[in-house]
Amino acid sequence: MEYRPHAYQKYCIERVLNTPKLALFLDMGLGKTSIALAAIYQLKYARFAVRRVLVIAPKKVAEATWQREAAKWDGIGILRMMAVLGTKAQRVRALNTPADVYIINRENVPWLVDYYKNDWPFDMVVVDESSSFKNPSAKRFRALTHMYGHIKRTLLLTGTPSPNGIIDLWSQVYLLDRGERLGRTFTGFRERYFTPGERSRGVIYTYEPKAGAKDSIMSAIGDICVSMRAADYLELPELIENVVPVVLDAKARRAYDDMERTMALELLESGEAITAMSAAALSNKLQQLANGAVYDEERQAHELHACKLDAFMELVEQLHGKSALVFYNFRHDLARLRTALSRTGLRVRELRGAADEMAWNAGEADILLAHPASAAYGLNLQDGGSHVVWFGLNWSLEMYQQANKRLHRQGQKQTVIVHHLVALGTRDEDILRAISMKGAAQEYVLESLKARIDKYRKAKSA
Repeated sequence: MEYRPHAYQKYCIERVLNTPKLALFLDMGLGKTSIALAAIYQLKYARFAVRRVLVIAPKKVAEATWQREAAKWDGIGILRMMAVLGTKAQRVRALNTPADVYIINRENVPWLVDYYKNDWPFDMVVVDESSSFKNPSAKRFRALTHMYGHIKRTLLLTGTPSPNGIIDLWSQVYLLDRGERLGRTFTGFRERYFTPGERSRGVIYTYEPKAGAKDSIMSAIGDICVSMRAADYLELPELIENVVPVVLDAKARRAYDDMERTMALELLESGEAITAMSAAALSNKLQQLANGAVYDEERQAHELHACKLDAFMELVEQLHGKSALVFYNFRHDLARLRTALSRTGLRVRELRGAADEMAWNAGEADILLAHPASAAYGLNLQDGGSHVVWFGLNWSLEMYQQANKRLHRQGQKQTVIVHHLVALGTRDEDILRAISMKGAAQEYVLESLKARIDKYRKAKSA
């Protein structure tokens, strides 16, 4: 099939060709992978500007997404793709196999850097979902920065550059300019643009941007960061969010309140500060209980109520045969969902691999159960349905948005409805509120870096 890029894709390809260090903050569904591959093809076979390209991606994406996308297009399809996955022996064998593009999962970046050391062979590196490098203390970030001097071209790709706010931008931009724009150290960046927020006994948990910090940061990085939103360039169907309130019955309410009070009191009575870790443990337990079951010390699940499960079954009934992509949070959620659905006669599958993806898109599944971590990147599920159901939310804005975009993307022909099952008076409400707040911060980043294609065209034609 001939690759005919949209106008915005042509613009992005030109920017990649002419800007050696670049970040494309493109909304999900805008075709980041095809843009990158088209640019790589020209750099390799038209301009002879690169020899070997390394793509760093989430594991599921590294397994097949880049390979499938390249194979779709004439010309681009001649790129020799090699996945560097599996055991150490398999990875070494892949690295020693002639190819143009080598694709490795991000967890193996430290191993790759240690394997090559100063004999690093990749003159271009593409970081797919670069927000996974937002932590400056992570091994993958530190390892990749060591190779900065060996890499002529770096391309960052993500639709969620700042899942936790603009503080996430420093490490990603550092991969491009080694601190030239936002400072050589994360601590210096934080002190310059942020003030301490929530804290406890000297431990600071959050940082808030200073007045004018957002504009200053966006101005500093605007020359090497391109941002586009799908709503500006694609005529996507409407996305509607629907909150389904779940009222806990008296027994479930008591259980939830008792657990919240007991665990909080235990933390307070211990005489120790409530750390992020202990608070997270409490939150995790409360999230489980809101869904209807909890794990004990031996990881055995105990069902405490079916309030949310009943609401889910009612929602499925109201869909009147329309298929639904259902996201669960805990393994005991999956088990209880499967048991409840087994009595309906519906065709239920769990998303485990390509066969399940194909069956869903072929209309051979009424319910597709998936954990958001396994469906957040690289999967095209828009042909199988238009309803998303969140049985249990998680705190990750990035995972939430990416998971929803499995259906709300190019090729979807129906209005997409995202249903949230929210147990009232529980952590469910807090999580939904937190996701909304993080989304506002990210929206600012995307808006302030938005590409002005008309301005670019005028400058080029002048």
